[in-house]
Amino acid sequence: MQMNLVELRNVSKYYRVKESAFDKTKLLKAVDDISLIIKEKETVGLVGESGCGKSTLGKLIVKLEKPSEGEIILNNTNLWISKTKDLKKLNGFYQMIFQDPYNSLNPQKRVYDILEEILRLFTSETIEKRQNKILKILDLVGLKEEHLFRYPRQFSGGQRQRIGIARALAVNPRIIVADEPVSSLDVSIQAQIINLFAEIQDQTGVSFLFISHDLAVIESICDRIMVMYLGRIVESGRAEDVIGHPCHPYTKALIEAIPVPDLNKKIKVTRMQKISSPVNLPKGCRFNDRCLIVIDKCFNEEPELELLSDRNEHYCACFLKDINKGNK
Repeated sequence: MQMNLVELRNVSKYYRVKESAFDKTKLLKAVDDISLIIKEKETVGLVGESGCGKSTLGKLIVKLEKPSEGEIILNNTNLWISKTKDLKKLNGFYQMIFQDPYNSLNPQKRVYDILEEILRLFTSETIEKRQNKILKILDLVGLKEEHLFRYPRQFSGGQRQRIGIARALAVNPRIIVADEPVSSLDVSIQAQIINLFAEIQDQTGVSFLFISHDLAVIESICDRIMVMYLGRIVESGRAEDVIGHPCHPYTKALIEAIPVPDLNKKIKVTRMQKISSPVNLPKGCRFNDRCLIVIDKCFNEEPELELLSDRNEHYCACFLKDINKGNK
């Protein structure tokens, strides 16, 4: 039985913002009452448009943001209320890979210095052991020893992302949050990095939360998929169920937006209007102003994430979920 590495219980993150200097302060619900579990040796995909709260959720897991409400449990330790001695057990337990591989690396440091620094901070190993570990990590991510004494500016985008991955792996984490790790790369390089993630998981057993706006990328690597819209999870389940039998209208729209290699194949594309402001959420279902099958109830009540009647571990937040399921 797989162990739960990460558990979020009704987690929310709110910000007080002003849309202009003359406006009153409003509440931005970046993450709103989300519960989820990530198990060991599992890759969970989190997909949604820009501004839906994906990156904020990732930062909450690695303690770069503090939740407004709810609990975050890592390795059976509460991230924000546990004693210091218990929190020390989490040193190196989680790491994050950022979207921009250039800005996330110190341009003044060589690759060796970047990797050696994190090992020195998180381990008590001798310098000889640290050096041997650096060479092993470098080999794992497909870089060579000759790359150690170069600066980030001397690498391509794909190579820089490999350095970022190497830095995350240096302390043997159990969970890595990868925030849009391939979005800034060419398509051919994206495939290489995605394959690298799969190889790393096979060799180390690390779990991933893979964040992306691109469902095609998520589909190729993830065991489970969660679809996020304006701070809420609207659909979740095994990757084959969410992709093969989508339930929520938003999930279906994302799937229809995936490019089709066969130019002779005709597809119907749902053209949605611009996403609503997270500061001024629609009343009722948050997707009601863009949905093609909206009913009166959608304007007055917000649907809860519920298990589909005939599906195992497939959840959807839609009043028409049992009618709508499986129809692309």
